[in-house]
Amino acid sequence: MMSTHRVSAGLRLHVVLTYLFLYLPLGVLVLFSFSASRYATVWSGFTLDWYIKLFGNERIAEAFVNSLIVAGGATAIATVFGTAAAFALSRLRFRGRAPMETLVSLPIVMPELVQGIALLLLFALVLPIELGLATITIAHSVFGIAYVAVLVRTRLDGLDPQLEEAARDLGASARQAFFRVTLPLIMPGVIGGALLVFTLSFDDFVIAFFVTGPGASTLPIEIYSMVKRGVTPEINALATLILFGSIALIAAALHLQRRTV
Repeated sequence: MMSTHRVSAGLRLHVVLTYLFLYLPLGVLVLFSFSASRYATVWSGFTLDWYIKLFGNERIAEAFVNSLIVAGGATAIATVFGTAAAFALSRLRFRGRAPMETLVSLPIVMPELVQGIALLLLFALVLPIELGLATITIAHSVFGIAYVAVLVRTRLDGLDPQLEEAARDLGASARQAFFRVTLPLIMPGVIGGALLVFTLSFDDFVIAFFVTGPGASTLPIEIYSMVKRGVTPEINALATLILFGSIALIAAALHLQRRTV
């Protein structure tokens, strides 16, 4: 009993230390975003001045709008094509289905550095497209499709196929059965995947850095350019807002994924 108690206490300590290691830096970041000092790591009283100054920064406002445009476009493209891919892989039987499943999910495990270089070569050599917000949107759609396909596929695999068969027996066409029965039932997975893609696209730096062009700076790229001049409380405030926004979107996506059919 004593040995079991010691193991249990050791595991609790290990969990506490792990969470402190992961989240303590985030807590420090949030705390110092309210510091009145102009130095990012010095506390000299509570203030909201850095948040007020942040909302008056035109460059950050422009980068924020660019990130919303890119994330919104990538989410729309990824949701449509990812849902279609998930339905095809779940419901259809065709030659080459197994390799296709691997190809669809490959962007999830592929390093972002490799994706960024590959997409840059695609846009610069194969498809001579001017780099800008459009190329970032296309690039984010690539990995977004993979995430939506995997999440929606999981939802489809847990769906009773007899519901679709019942709709067909009652006279519905394959298209009507999909839009009136299947799609409403998998909608929590579709919305959850869309929220996840929006979050990942909005926060992405590596891929966007490779495929962006002049005057097409997203918020992560703008933060990177600001950090090179030194970390300021204004950057802490911006990072805090992004942190809580990302947490809210991911929490919403996870909540939708846990909903039962």
